[in-house]
Amino acid sequence: MTPTRKKRLLMILLMVLGLSTATALVLTAFRDNIMYYRSPSDIKAGDIPNNRNFRIGGMVKTGTFVKATDSLKSEFIVTDYAAEVSIVYEGILPDLFREDQGVVAIGRINEGGVFVAEEILAKHDENYMPPEVAASLKKES
Repeated sequence: MTPTRKKRLLMILLMVLGLSTATALVLTAFRDNIMYYRSPSDIKAGDIPNNRNFRIGGMVKTGTFVKATDSLKSEFIVTDYAAEVSIVYEGILPDLFREDQGVVAIGRINEGGVFVAEEILAKHDENYMPPEVAASLKKES
């Protein structure tokens, strides 16, 4: 092989190696940042991502919302009409949050089986419902 061909081959191999490394890094970053969605039925069936946050969605069950008087702690139950999951959240709830409305919570399940939310997302208007919540409610109805 001539020196020119060796240089070209080496350059091609270095570019392929660099592209492979960049692809591996991007895929690893995507895997670490994926936010899974689960319905209350999925959670009751034991389908929970280990050691990572995920989203749960459903309807806030009527009569279950309890707000602490001395802190920002709130407790309520989310249902997909087939299963229910208790949620605890400490923080300011969205203005549109209320019972019998769609909600999505981001957090994780603790040892007691209670979902500890880090963020609560409420619907935007009367007709809006997060697509995942609508699909899981339709599936369970």
